[in-house]
Amino acid sequence: MTESIGVGIIGTGIMGASHAMAFLSAPTIFEMPLGARLEVIGDVNLAAAQKAQARFGFKRAVGSWQEVIADPAVDLVSITTPNALHRDIALAALEAGKHVYCEKPLAADLQGALEMADAAKSAKGRTLVGYNYLRSPAVEFARRLVQEGAIGKVSYFRGVYDEDYMADEMTPYSWRCRQDMAGLGALGDLCSHLVSVAHAIMGPITRVVADTRTIIKQRPVPAAGDGTERRDVAVALSGEFRAVENEDTAQALVQFADGNMGSLVTSRAHWGRKSHLAFEIFGSQGSILFDHERMNELQVYTKGAVDAPTNGHRLIPMGPEHPYYGRFTPAKGHGIGFNDLKIIEVAHLLNGIAGKEALYPTIEDALATEKVLHAIVDSTQRQSWVELS
Repeated sequence: MTESIGVGIIGTGIMGASHAMAFLSAPTIFEMPLGARLEVIGDVNLAAAQKAQARFGFKRAVGSWQEVIADPAVDLVSITTPNALHRDIALAALEAGKHVYCEKPLAADLQGALEMADAAKSAKGRTLVGYNYLRSPAVEFARRLVQEGAIGKVSYFRGVYDEDYMADEMTPYSWRCRQDMAGLGALGDLCSHLVSVAHAIMGPITRVVADTRTIIKQRPVPAAGDGTERRDVAVALSGEFRAVENEDTAQALVQFADGNMGSLVTSRAHWGRKSHLAFEIFGSQGSILFDHERMNELQVYTKGAVDAPTNGHRLIPMGPEHPYYGRFTPAKGHGIGFNDLKIIEVAHLLNGIAGKEALYPTIEDALATEKVLHAIVDSTQRQSWVELS
């Protein structure tokens, strides 16, 4: 590794920490031609930025995203803020000639996403959107199996992404419940990942018919009243309640560009599910099953297999023969985790900036996912099929 680029991360929450760890680890795990220097960490809470600076070894901590972008040592801006800030930060960073690594969804509304994609077309900097589940060895292996025709001609995709982080009606109100801060609810937070996987494996979705629900219509307001999201500790409540402004759950029937059918279901309020990003793909010669709660396994059924008379799927534990896995452990079935997917994603980003790989999904690619999510909302309002342009 002979070169490195300066990284500025905006946001010090869970994803900010995950990005920092990934930038530190990726160049050593993947032995890449381009490394990364942690130059600046920024957060509106300067104390939080200073704490992250000490934890990860950033050279500076600042109290605004504008200072991160203005720093001449920063070549790449990493955006891990609430959704409503993505647009302004990305547009400013692209205008300044920086590379942009943005968490999903692109923006709090479709107009913001369109503006980001338009700016990215002519920008000097390269872009990547954080759909890290695409980097799962099992997901990538499933995609390759479909491309190679292992299950014959594909006919149906069934996808689910459920979690229960907002299943409790006493879970405090946070920015995730606000349209001005989050935009969409479960659709933007969870279903965006599901759509990204469907697009990567099946191709673009071209029409949808859907419905959405807000299951818990009001939530208790934290005593601080600042909308801070705290999943790790108990939060004192003010005694007041506030209306939830976006959806808890959604379901959609979809059609892909090749005419194949599919379905998508998502919820942030389904008890017992922690990270149930799951899909089933059916073809003329077999099927593939995946569940991220068992992310190091893939189930495959093929019509002509020796064990076909048992009428069951074969469980395939991930190992070094599968994409990316061997960089973390040479032992089959030992498993990798969520933050490892971010390391794989950052390695892809740095290799893309170095010109070694074609980046995917860019901001322009991710716009297709945004259009599906907003078409689901549009279909709910119209109570009819919606065609995607």
